[in-house]
Amino acid sequence: MYAVITTGGKQYKVFPGEKIKVEKVSFNEGETVVFDVLLLKKDDETIEVGTPIVEGVSVIGKVLKHGKAKKILVFKKKRRKNYSKLIGHRQPFTEILIEDIKVN
Repeated sequence: MYAVITTGGKQYKVFPGEKIKVEKVSFNEGETVVFDVLLLKKDDETIEVGTPIVEGVSVIGKVLKHGKAKKILVFKKKRRKNYSKLIGHRQPFTEILIEDIKVN
């Protein structure tokens, strides 16, 4: 069984027992997160595709930790103008353990 959820403007294919890294959510570590916006749910024999979302199904997860990804460097340069700029960026994320896919 798996589902496709959307959070933070991105879509994730999730399985029960899987750890995923999503855009930072405003829950504390150890709290339970419920994703109600499911685009697709597949169990052993059926596939439900939402129009636009699947009703009556939710994904339950637990927040494991918050963190920052590896640093990426952004370098800007304009030739012959004596302009160059180096910027570093670390994207914040939340690691979530998917516990269950519930059908209401």
